[in-house]
Amino acid sequence: MRMIRKRSGTRGGGGPARGRLRAALGGATTVLLTATALAALPQTTAHAADTLGAAAAEKGRYFGAAVAANHLGEAQYAATLEREFNSVTPENEMKWDAVEPNRGSFSFSRADQIVDHAQGKGMKVRGHTLVWHSQLPGWVSGLGATDLRSAMNNHITQVMTHYKGEIHSWDVVNEAFQDGGSGARRSSPFQDKLGDGFIEEAFRTARATDPNAKLCYNDYNTDGVNAKSNAVYTMVRDFKSRGVPIDCVGFQSHFNPNSPVPSDYRANLQRFADLGVDVQITELDIEGSGQAQATNYGNVVRACLAVTRCTGITVWGIPDKYSWRSSGTPLLFDDNYNKKPAYDAALSALGGTPGDPGGPGDPTAACTATYSTAEQWSGGYNGKVTITAGGSPITGWSVDVTLASPQQVVSVWNGSPTSNGDVMTVRSTWNGSLAAGASTSFGFTVNGGTTPPPQVGACTAS
Repeated sequence: MRMIRKRSGTRGGGGPARGRLRAALGGATTVLLTATALAALPQTTAHAADTLGAAAAEKGRYFGAAVAANHLGEAQYAATLEREFNSVTPENEMKWDAVEPNRGSFSFSRADQIVDHAQGKGMKVRGHTLVWHSQLPGWVSGLGATDLRSAMNNHITQVMTHYKGEIHSWDVVNEAFQDGGSGARRSSPFQDKLGDGFIEEAFRTARATDPNAKLCYNDYNTDGVNAKSNAVYTMVRDFKSRGVPIDCVGFQSHFNPNSPVPSDYRANLQRFADLGVDVQITELDIEGSGQAQATNYGNVVRACLAVTRCTGITVWGIPDKYSWRSSGTPLLFDDNYNKKPAYDAALSALGGTPGDPGGPGDPTAACTATYSTAEQWSGGYNGKVTITAGGSPITGWSVDVTLASPQQVVSVWNGSPTSNGDVMTVRSTWNGSLAAGASTSFGFTVNGGTTPPPQVGACTAS
């Protein structure tokens, strides 16, 4: 059951508020967890620099992945996402045809599933995308100019309001410029009927809806200095000079042997940053294999790190088999979730240590913890944490759970809870011994509200 949350709140960006936890084992023993500032809690584990997200965080950046809701139920997919990344972008679930298939009728369930999952793991969320010529329901293209303007602004307002305070960056307008040497705008219902001003109008509507979200323009084949990137640069410079609200530019960075990482990639990122906007690598994938692919991934990461205003990197998928270009094996994990040389190169470029625990089949892999809500009512819910052993058997496990005030844990089953400030640590009881790849779970009852979801830390094996 999806957790029901107040979408129009402002709880994004800072994690849960300080709170108190109360745990009772078997309804008989109660342990009061006294309040301690969350800021004092350790933010990293013993292997913090051995994952992409943690290594990026040490550099003041995020390392994210595009996520498909229908894969979240796959154990290895979820485990890899939760272990390696600290930001997510919905692949298709926030696009116009997914959230507003009929005019004025909005459906957020699939996108909510991704946002809930990410927030349950303390991850950031990028919003993708509000205005785009592709994946539009047919009714949009059939509107006249007046109706189209109204529909565009209403779509932006409704979607951003639903996720207000929960999205750190929005791709407000996506792919509005043509390929080739013209630098012209792309033909689309918005361009053809509303003219050049539709991009500015979209950004102004977005700012009015959520003043705290970063507003991005996103495009592909703009990674080096060329006619298309020059056109985008000119637009951004104009926006900044006139006070049009734009905070960031997204560079999709889809590379292959025929369209390699350009030699002026870093310089191009820097010239946009010099305009006073953040730059983000938003859809990175690099076709190839072996050392050549690894070198390219390392070069992209180093280029981002060299530009102070390059705030993060998102790869467009997790394992190769789910990539939109799967035949080109463009991602960091193979079809079986094994880390590729490209993974090691990206992690090394971030300052991390390759060869760390965590990959499927790695005999040093320990365990993962995945949260879900089992049942929910007006004043609380039952939470469930699934523990899965890695590439070797384990004989015990422990997991930290942090809730926000006024939520309190009133009972725990299939685990032994102890307190440490605001953190409840649950350790295995009868269910500590797991074969490689096997799973068990523990549960807990929470009173005092249903939002935000608990933060579940890394699983530690013993």
